[in-house]
Amino acid sequence: MESIRKINIVVVDDHTLFRKGLITLLNEINSTGSFFEASNGLELIDMLNKTNPLPDLILLDINMPVMDGVKATEIIKEKYPELKIIILSMENEEQLILHLIEKGVNGYLLKNCESEELERAIKMVMEKEYYFNHDISELIRRAFIHKSNHTYPICEFTRREQEVLELICKEFTTQQIANKFDVSPRTIESHRKNLIEKSGVKNLAGLIVFAIKNKIVKI
Repeated sequence: MESIRKINIVVVDDHTLFRKGLITLLNEINSTGSFFEASNGLELIDMLNKTNPLPDLILLDINMPVMDGVKATEIIKEKYPELKIIILSMENEEQLILHLIEKGVNGYLLKNCESEELERAIKMVMEKEYYFNHDISELIRRAFIHKSNHTYPICEFTRREQEVLELICKEFTTQQIANKFDVSPRTIESHRKNLIEKSGVKNLAGLIVFAIKNKIVKI
């Protein structure tokens, strides 16, 4: 596997063998980074409260004792909104996935995914803040295709903000968008901040969902 830049990752799963195996796999692509472990959501939150600096990324299971991944996500995204979370679970129930995306998770993978997809998801989340494969993107599209009667204040977006949003949904980086419009990355960051504030979402992943709901983009 191609190495990725050094990042600190927390693996959260109640199955010890799975945690250890995943960390072994991750060492191949993140050999200079640090790894932490937790067996449930409460243990994870206790760890985060005592850790400085915070880790870069959490790989989080859903079904765990004491505190599950759903509750842990809600608490973490409220207290540490900048923390990136990729759900790694066998759960494929549509409403659960949509709920977690709307709560701000940055990616969602099934545990039976290929190692190459896990690597790609980590890179995308660290570089562009979100990763949704074709199946998850299609799920989002299907979920909202019949809800066009629900209105959002899209008219509050400026023309440039809508253009930036369309490029974000096409997986352009901040630098790539800045180059396209011949402006500074700081200007694009300002547009992103305005888009997130106006749409009332938590992060870029939520912004993608917002754009799909309102048919700003097609996937």
